[in-house]
Amino acid sequence: MLQLRNQAQAEDAVQETLMAAIRGAKDFAGKSSVRTWLVGILKHKIIDLIRRASRERPLDLPDAETSLEDFDALYGEDGHYASMPAEWGDPEAALSQRRFFETLEGCLEGLPKNTARVFMMREVMGIETDEICKELAITATNCWVLLYRARMSLRACLEERWFAIGA
Repeated sequence: MLQLRNQAQAEDAVQETLMAAIRGAKDFAGKSSVRTWLVGILKHKIIDLIRRASRERPLDLPDAETSLEDFDALYGEDGHYASMPAEWGDPEAALSQRRFFETLEGCLEGLPKNTARVFMMREVMGIETDEICKELAITATNCWVLLYRARMSLRACLEERWFAIGA
């Protein structure tokens, strides 16, 4: 859901994954867990849907993305943080809590569509930058800018919605 941002497409991807798994069950060598094998199939199905969608309609316009000036306020003239980020506590404990992931999901949904897609492809799905650029028809520079914007926006959102309230 976070990658595709469309309930019907997400359901289609899961259904196509299960169909591919059923068809290819005899080829499963057991060198990994079934879950890892299914996630691998799902990644490819998501990429196929993204490819199909990119051919059918244009990507978000660059001016819809967050501008770099929005982050200038985070830094002083010397290039250091204007104020240090809030203490995040024990990251392992936060990661184990379901509410954290719900908050993260809400923060991801607040990102512009293309920014969130690039972040999910790189950081969650583990897809290499050149593959992302090829699939989304963007330059490597644009990809890194989108990743930077996503990370900075997620940092600000998580500080406000999770860490600042002592979750």
